[in-house]
Amino acid sequence: MGVEGVRLVEEALRSGCRIEAVLLSETGERHRERLAPWIDKPEMGFPVFRTTDRLFEGIADTEHPQGVALLVEPRKVELDDLFETPRGACSPLVVVLAGVQDPGNVGTILRTATAFGATAGVTSATGQSGTASPFSPKALRASAGAALHLPIVAGMPLGILLTQLKLKGIHTVASCVHEEGKEVKGVMLPWEVDWCQPVALLVGNEGAGLPEEVVHAADARIHIPMATEIESLNAAAAAAVLFYEAFRQRKRKVASGE
Repeated sequence: MGVEGVRLVEEALRSGCRIEAVLLSETGERHRERLAPWIDKPEMGFPVFRTTDRLFEGIADTEHPQGVALLVEPRKVELDDLFETPRGACSPLVVVLAGVQDPGNVGTILRTATAFGATAGVTSATGQSGTASPFSPKALRASAGAALHLPIVAGMPLGILLTQLKLKGIHTVASCVHEEGKEVKGVMLPWEVDWCQPVALLVGNEGAGLPEEVVHAADARIHIPMATEIESLNAAAAAAVLFYEAFRQRKRKVASGE
């Protein structure tokens, strides 16, 4: 996939993903010193091409290109990689995007999840809608390059994924909207969930949420209480609240040496 802009190019070079080539325009040469630790080493094994600003603008996806781009191959992630516990984490914490259509939301959720210690991500379609590619230009910009660092399985059939999560002992938590979360059996508040166990958080479509059958098949349903009558939060904002609580619990457990 193509990656454009000095910050995203830098993240791609840091990610450890396979780089096919780097492209610099005349204007982009001013960023060469910043990228020198990677592009000026022959052992890196990829070519650095140069072109004019005019030709670069013809292929650029942004309105005001910075003159820096590259081709990168996203890391290959197998299903079993989702269930691993990375060093420094207490357990797997997987974010599952099911029917999140806005690439900006997809990227923002992945960025937030990565910042707060998620160990892997999955994108799936539902019977209602598909999920935007985490590697599309808009999603990648919204993730600030996090999609290149977080192990992601893209386009996993949701039914197969839920079955595998259950078989591997990963607890599924469905984010849902309910005005009276405390009074409904089986609906939990963010701090009532044990985020230190192996958990997969399911985030649904921006408007319709998760399909009813997915919500009821999950091991738990979670609701974010609010002070006003606002029906719900934006999908990315809700994910940020939940992942911060997960981060708080998991950091405390790791710090205690448990």
